Amino acid sequence: MKSPSLAKKLCLLLLAFSLAGCGAQTAQNEGAKTETKTEAKPAADAKAGGELKVAYQAQPQTLDPHVTTSQASATIGRNVFETLVTVDSRYQIKPMLADSWEQSEDGKTITFRLRKGVRFHNGKELTADDVVASMNRWITTASAGKDHFKDARFEAKDAHTAVLHLQQPTATAMPVLAYLGGNYPAIMPKEIIETADPKGVKDYVGTGPFQFKEWKQDQYIHLAKHPDYAPREEAADGLAGKREALVDDLYFQFTPDASTQVAGLLSGEYDVAADVSYDNVERLETDSNIKIEVAPTGMLTLYFNKKKGLFTNAKARQAIGAGIDAESILIGAYTNEKYYKLNHSMMMYYQLGQWSSDAGKELYNQNNPEKAKQMLAEAGYKGDEIKIVTSRDYEDMYNGAVAFQQQLEKMGVKTKLEVYDWPTFTELRNDENKFDILVITNTPKPEPSSLAFMRKDFPGWTDSPELDKLLASFRGAANLEQAKAVYDELQKWFYEYVPVVKIGDGNSVSATQISVKNMTWLDGLIFWNVSNQK
Repeated sequence: MKSPSLAKKLCLLLLAFSLAGCGAQTAQNEGAKTETKTEAKPAADAKAGGELKVAYQAQPQTLDPHVTTSQASATIGRNVFETLVTVDSRYQIKPMLADSWEQSEDGKTITFRLRKGVRFHNGKELTADDVVASMNRWITTASAGKDHFKDARFEAKDAHTAVLHLQQPTATAMPVLAYLGGNYPAIMPKEIIETADPKGVKDYVGTGPFQFKEWKQDQYIHLAKHPDYAPREEAADGLAGKREALVDDLYFQFTPDASTQVAGLLSGEYDVAADVSYDNVERLETDSNIKIEVAPTGMLTLYFNKKKGLFTNAKARQAIGAGIDAESILIGAYTNEKYYKLNHSMMMYYQLGQWSSDAGKELYNQNNPEKAKQMLAEAGYKGDEIKIVTSRDYEDMYNGAVAFQQQLEKMGVKTKLEVYDWPTFTELRNDENKFDILVITNTPKPEPSSLAFMRKDFPGWTDSPELDKLLASFRGAANLEQAKAVYDELQKWFYEYVPVVKIGDGNSVSATQISVKNMTWLDGLIFWNVSNQK
């Protein structure tokens, strides 16, 4: 049985948000003033208890979000860890562990008042000391923290009040604190933070509706219902409001092979297939016991090694952008136009109502291999082998890489494609000696300055003085509405410097048994408030 796509729902919601003219600052204030306590009620036919088995395509290296940008880590870990604030289905900022927040008139101080009576999974009550330890580690460890909160510090004002001191007003502060994708600012007990090493915390203890139970490497991660969880009282909406573990046990079973996911779903071994192969959708749609959902997954992107090799030269990067036929690569990656969008913007297609610019549009999807050959010659390319690296754990990345390799050869480039599992890929991509081009699907971000390719420390290693100035101007604006004035210049830089080449936007397909109720998506699948009525 086929249901309306999540992608369509999300587009409509974002469009509505845009038309309403709701700037981020307004959203922050609305969130801070939220006092309406609407009792959330589970669906009338919701049945509590039982288990949910999710076939998941990639195993993360860690669940500690302070040390990884992995979406797999975020999708699993955000059931365990919570944040000060979050977003609803319209990306408006809403309370979570903080009940309210207030920004000073000079924009340099944000005071968070914590919800009382919240307990970690080890039984300890959440206090401002835990928030200070967690957030100061996140600011100095996580890429998102270092980029947006340089020299900022949290301090405890009293047991239930934490104050963020900024060096300057920061337009992106609240959207980044509310983001629950990779590298999100999770709150953990102070004692756990103090024993962490550079690879991450040694125990996964949070305040979320599920608690960590077991990780059997290469097989599964087991989460269990947290019996003492204290949910918010507002109605569930997106990632905000009431969260409730309706199943007792939640298993993420690692199944990188797409056919195994589908076979397991059809046999009843799995309740959810998180990433269904596009080739299998038609087969599943004929089964009345299966529901299909389509949701935005990210931007298929070519990351250049800008530390070493040919692509340290901007002209070589521009040449690849000139030569590719984006639509052919997207067809190879996603098989059908239902699952991709041609989009020249740095941001995803469903964000265009808020972030749109035509700067550089003429340089997108040029499909001119002869121009590329000439530019590559001018950049000094002499026929050396170019190493392309990707992971097979994500179907769109692998199939897109195969299609891209064929196009590079049409440009006269000698190529080698190397394919790894996700953990190996995420390790190799940090070594400038291991690749020339990575094929990656970038997850969506809440605002453009958070995009991974703008970071000096992310694989590809963008280092642009012009970008530094633009980011200082963008993030230093009083709010996101004022920051939008810089967006055209950022987009222009994107097509001139070419930190990456964006191929296009993709959707992912997930499928569930009809016994699974209320599974939704926002920056990843959401597993709280989900029941399994087997």
